[in-house]
Amino acid sequence: MTDTLMITRKGTERVIRFAFDLARRRSGSPKSKTRRVTCVDKSNVLASFALFREIFYEVASEYPDIEHDCMYADAAAQALVMSPSDFDVLVMENFLGDILSDLGGGTIGGIGLCPSGNIGGKHAYFEPIHGSAPDIEGQDLANPISQILSAGLMLDYLGEHKASELLSSSLYMALDNGELKINATGQPERGTRHATEAIANALLELY
Repeated sequence: MTDTLMITRKGTERVIRFAFDLARRRSGSPKSKTRRVTCVDKSNVLASFALFREIFYEVASEYPDIEHDCMYADAAAQALVMSPSDFDVLVMENFLGDILSDLGGGTIGGIGLCPSGNIGGKHAYFEPIHGSAPDIEGQDLANPISQILSAGLMLDYLGEHKASELLSSSLYMALDNGELKINATGQPERGTRHATEAIANALLELY
């Protein structure tokens, strides 16, 4: 049995251009504040990834105001653990993205803290990066942070930038003042309802 990896020029150009446009709207990497897009691939092994990198360089030339670099996936995995604050925006093929997004989630306390957006040319939807958790259903244990941050991403996509910022600020305020605490298992102390109330109270205070 063999599997074929298909990487098209049209699809690659779209996601890479999206990455550079996103970098323009951001404030840069946490460490240096440098706006940068990093291409992650295995172009030293697979020809399809060599095409991905070739197109990356072509698109990068259209964005002289944004720095760009390339890393092999194994090196990027180590760097995400050792020096995550060096990164700004990363762009890669879907399979590598599945792996490294979960790894990145692990560096900040778990995927329960991570939102996601699935953005196409005309439509988009937003969701936490984790799946369902039937084993804790109805037990008031679920972490609502990724769901709330996903709503923030949706608001930003819809052009409601102030609302998105307010929602995120409310979450961070609840964490900063200690009303919202996440334990070692990635679940909110005092339960889901209390966590949601803490964020809602912070929202009312900021609004």
